[in-house]
Amino acid sequence: MVKKINTKTVKLIKFYNSINYNLIYNNSAINRYKKDIFGISADKAEKLNTLKDSISNIHNCELKKNAANIVFADGNPKTKIMLIGEGPGSNEDKEGLPFVGRAGALLDKMLSSINLDRKKVYITNVVNYRPPENRKPTEEEINRYLPYLKKHIEIISPKILILLGSTALNALIGSEVVISKARGKWIEKQFGTCKTSVLVTYHPAFLMRQPAQKKMAWIDLKMIRERKSKLKI
Repeated sequence: MVKKINTKTVKLIKFYNSINYNLIYNNSAINRYKKDIFGISADKAEKLNTLKDSISNIHNCELKKNAANIVFADGNPKTKIMLIGEGPGSNEDKEGLPFVGRAGALLDKMLSSINLDRKKVYITNVVNYRPPENRKPTEEEINRYLPYLKKHIEIISPKILILLGSTALNALIGSEVVISKARGKWIEKQFGTCKTSVLVTYHPAFLMRQPAQKKMAWIDLKMIRERKSKLKI
């Protein structure tokens, strides 16, 4: 006998597939699909699916033409901690997930140092397709993807928003802001209906090139840990 899957379940399945979460069929009437299911609502899943589809349907985009995959997001969409990097590299382009290369390994260590991991945060980038030769996205490219990024933030609605590197900083805070001056302090921002506390820190790739700055990044990480404890998230 073929069992029908309701519309809510279909929306959830589509979303989990979009972030490469493999779903295991389960005969339980309450939860037929089960593997690290975060408890995301069907409404939020549908909004994220719609956003991803909108990005996939962008026309006349050189980034998209030269990329193998869209790199939408990774992590827990129900979390209150969101991280935003610059853009996908070659490894991310191949796998369709953000921060899976060497910089991703360092990011995982940074998160672990304050008792976080990818199941406790949500990660995306300013642009969702790999810039050729891993270059920085241009101002035109950033501006093209910025409305989608702001909508992404609004959907996730984090209480803590961590900007990794100058590209994310300049896109969301201001092009004139310098990361050395902006990091180490909380900035209150609103994106649509989402009010959030923003902290800027160095991108893991930068820390790999400038390991002396890891001590400053550690200060930022401790600030995140303290805010997380204060907010009880």
